[in-house]
Amino acid sequence: FSDKPGMTFPKMNRFAVLLGLAVWTLRYAVAPAAPPAPAATSLSEVDDDFFFQGEFSGQVVGLGRCGLQLIAEGGGAFRGVLHLGGLPGDGGGYGERFEFPGRREASTVLLSGDDAVIHVQLGSAVVRDGSGRQRGFLQRVVRRSPTLGLAPPTNARVLFDGTSADAFADGKMSPAGYLMHGAETKLPVSDFHLHLEFRTPYMPTARGQARGNSGVYIQRRYEVQVLDSFGLSGETNECGGLYKTKRPDVNMCLPPLAWQTYDIDFTAARFNTQGKKIADARITVVHNGTTVQDDVAIPNKTGGGKAEAPVPLPILLQNHGNPVEFRNIWLVER
Repeated sequence: FSDKPGMTFPKMNRFAVLLGLAVWTLRYAVAPAAPPAPAATSLSEVDDDFFFQGEFSGQVVGLGRCGLQLIAEGGGAFRGVLHLGGLPGDGGGYGERFEFPGRREASTVLLSGDDAVIHVQLGSAVVRDGSGRQRGFLQRVVRRSPTLGLAPPTNARVLFDGTSADAFADGKMSPAGYLMHGAETKLPVSDFHLHLEFRTPYMPTARGQARGNSGVYIQRRYEVQVLDSFGLSGETNECGGLYKTKRPDVNMCLPPLAWQTYDIDFTAARFNTQGKKIADARITVVHNGTTVQDDVAIPNKTGGGKAEAPVPLPILLQNHGNPVEFRNIWLVER
């Protein structure tokens, strides 16, 4: 605007400015946010692509034992990840991996790479080279965590067994009887062993942090990420990772709607009488029976966690807007 005394905008210019501000406000300031991606929490809600995704294992000529993870990405689109050595935690997942984009046509998902094509059906996958020769056969496998359904020992504090959410502030149960995200233990925690089972929803059109996101926030300071990371590389913000601190040693995430387990040993940070930290918190995380964080020192709070202090705080099952469910939660204090 002019800084000369007595100068004003013509009436039409003032109207144009006000009109522009109104349009901007309607478009950006008060416009509704994009709706979240659809999330299925039961088989009655899934699409046909759901039944094709999953894991396959077998032999490929020239590569040896391999594991394939097939990820549904919505509208018939798929992504395949071939792991040399086998599926993650079963000989593979620590080394080379190859990604193949693909699509579903009727009863087959066709994954295509530079020099290989993989034909996937409901129960098996056939690997062919560029000339069409069969080079491998992979059989579908359905893996379960070896600690799934683990019963609490006699000295455990049972936090959730499906009968009540009373051990949690803001604890809500789903219609199926599971604990919903957003719950926080009423009692604070210090040193413990925790068993917890979780299930991420099926959200094929979502990506990254918008896909089955929650977290186990220990003392509301340190987050073990919960996310639908099936088939991803395994980063600090993916399942099994210490958020923005350390990636999992291997990505053990199972497909969405599969029940998964965390078995966590935690030792709280130590402080002297003046309130100065003298030892970092330490954590071991076993994801679906495989150690993905092995006695790791946590140098500071993770992400948006509460500041470190001598006072213990509760465990928060983070609410990130995705319908992540939990069950069979118990804790043994040390």
